Formats: sequence, structure tokens, C-alpha cells
Amino acid sequence: MPDFPAPDEVAEASRTLGLGATVPELHGSLCGWLAGGGEDTAAWPARVLADAGVATPAPGSALDRLRKATAAQLGDGEFTFQLLLGADDMPLRERAQGLFDWCRSFLGGFGLAAGAQPPLSEEGAEALQDLARLAGASVEDIDEDDEDEDALSELEEFVRVAVLLLHGDCVLGPRHRRSLN
Repeated sequence: MPDFPAPDEVAEASRTLGLGATVPELHGSLCGWLAGGGEDTAAWPARVLADAGVATPAPGSALDRLRKATAAQLGDGEFTFQLLLGADDMPLRERAQGLFDWCRSFLGGFGLAAGAQPPLSEEGAEALQDLARLAGASVEDIDEDDEDEDALSELEEFVRVAVLLLHGDCVLGPRHRRSLN
């Protein structure tokens, strides 16, 4: 399975292409696009940012590797999918804001790919609503203690599972139904 590029590589690639998006925003948009049934294409930044003028990342570049690793994780069935939020040594406040930014960007990419009426299960619809609530959240008083660290870890795990559920509803379920016909 392809490895994620390091967050600083993704940030530099974003700057080089003039994307103006953070690592969590790029990964969230990409995940939303793929989970919503969007095409796994090398030109993904133009698609997920809804800007046809965005250049296609070079083969083997950090953004190309990010796409390949993300698509592989979403489709592997082994629950290896991970969120790319930035460097692990960032302060808790920044990581929490990164998660909220990731969720907001996920919703944008998901909406572009899945449209207004995606084929969601009841659980998928609930997961999408929960992601929308997280996308609207803001970082309040964080004490940088173990309790807040644990809470952030739980939210990250929830988001990870919600994304896999939505990907199952919009991509794997329809693909399975087509193979049965």
C-alpha cells in the first residue's frame, strides 16, 4: 500500500501549485471527493477545489502520492484509513482546528462528488450530519491536558469511521450492486 507523504511535503506542494489550502483542507477535500464517488484522477486538486485552472500534480509528487495512498486506504477493506491533519507534534489547539478544517473540506469535496441526494443509509446520513456539526465547530478553551488529548483522539476516530461508512454507502455499495447484476 502506498505511504502518505509527510505533512510538510504536502504543505510545500500546495504552496508550489498556489493552492492556498492547508494539509487538513487538502486531505479532507480529497477524502470527501473519493468517499462521495468522485473519480480517482491525477487532476484531483482541480476537481476538489472546483477550479479548472489548478495544475495537475506531477506523477510521484507529494500530492500524487497523497491521492494514491488515500484511495488505497479507502478501498482496502482493512480499516487502515487515516486522517492527515498535520505534524503530530503540533499543539493540541492547532490539531483540533485542523480536524474541524478537515471536516469542513470533506463536506465540500463530498458534495461536489455525491451531489445533493447521495445514496446514504440511515447511519450514513447521521454520520454526514455529525461531520457537518464538527465542521461548524471552533476551538474553545483547551487546556492541553490528557483529557483534551483523549477527546481529540476520540473525535478523530469517529471521523475516520464516518468517512469509511460514507465511502461504503456511495462507492462500495453501488459497486457491489453493479457486480451482482
